[in-house]
Amino acid sequence: MTADRSFDQELRFDGQVAVVTGAGNGLGRAYAMALAARGAAVVVNDLGGDISGAGGSARPAQTVAAEITAAGGQATPNFDDVTAPGGGERIVATAIETFGRIDVLVNNAGILDTSEFVTCPDETIQRTVATHLLGTMAVTRAALPPMLDQKHGRIVCTSSGAVFGSREGVAYQAAKSGLIAFTRAVAQIGAEHGVASNAVLPTAFTRMTSSIPPGAFRDFMESRFTPERVAAAVLLLAHASFPHSGECFLVGGGRMARLVLGVTEGYIADDPTPEEFRGHLDTIMSTGTLLTPANRVEEFESYLPRLGFGASLDQLVAPADAPEAGTAVRNGD
Repeated sequence: MTADRSFDQELRFDGQVAVVTGAGNGLGRAYAMALAARGAAVVVNDLGGDISGAGGSARPAQTVAAEITAAGGQATPNFDDVTAPGGGERIVATAIETFGRIDVLVNNAGILDTSEFVTCPDETIQRTVATHLLGTMAVTRAALPPMLDQKHGRIVCTSSGAVFGSREGVAYQAAKSGLIAFTRAVAQIGAEHGVASNAVLPTAFTRMTSSIPPGAFRDFMESRFTPERVAAAVLLLAHASFPHSGECFLVGGGRMARLVLGVTEGYIADDPTPEEFRGHLDTIMSTGTLLTPANRVEEFESYLPRLGFGASLDQLVAPADAPEAGTAVRNGD
C-alpha cells in the first residue's frame, strides 16, 4: 500500500482574504494568526466585549491585527457587532474595501451562556441566539454574493458539542443546533458556485472555559486543548482543496471527528395507529441501519420506494415556465 503523503503539502492562503469574527481572543485569535501565517490577509473582527457579550473595546482586535503585521503578515481590525443592524455588511465591506475581495469567512463570534433555562432572563436568551445564530447568518449573508460571483469561497461556522444536550445553557444549545442546519443549507446554496460551507464543534481551553476549578483536569485541558489544535482543522476546512461541504466536525485536543445527521430505517405502517408504532419501537429506535442523507430531498427519497413510489423527486419538478404541469414539494415538512 502506498502511503498518503498529502500531509506533506503545506496548505497556503497566499493572495486570499479571510474574515474571522470574534478574533480578538482564544479560538478566533488562533484562527486569524494561523491564516495570516500561511499567507492570508485577515480582517480581525471583534466587538471587544466580555464573555457575556456586554461592553466593547477596540483593543482586542487592534492587538491581534498588530501582532499579525509585526510578524510580516497583512491584517486590519474591525470592531463591528455581528448582531447590530448592518454589522455583517460592514464586516464584509471592510475586507473588500481594504483587500479587494473575500475568500474565507470563519464565523466564530460568540458569548457564554450557562444559565438555568426556566429562570434565564429573556435578554440573555435573545442575546445568545442573536450572537451565535443570527450574527452568523448576518455575516454569511453579506459574504455570499461576492463569493458566488467569483465562483469561490469557504465558510466555516462554529457549532458546539453542547448540541448533544445539557441541563444548562439551553439558549446556547438551541442556537448552536440551528447552526448545523444553517451550515448544511449554505452548502446547498453554494454547491454549484464553488462555495463550500462546513462547521466545527470545538473544544478548547479559552476564557470561556477558564472557570474550570484548579486541578489535574484543568491542567490537562489547558495543556492539551489549546486553540491552536482547533485552528489546524479550521484551516483545512477553509482551504480550497478541502473536498467536502455541508459537513460538521468535532475538534479538540488533536482529535477531528465527523458529526453525522443520521436517520434510522424506521418502521412503516399502512394504517398507522399509536398502538402499532408503540409495538414497533425497537425497530424505530434501532441504529443497526443508519442513513446519513446529504439534504432534505435525499432523506425523503430514502423511504419513498418503501411506500410504493419509485420515481425520483427530480423527475417531478415542473419547469419554471409550466406551473400548470403540476407541483411537487421538494423541501418541506
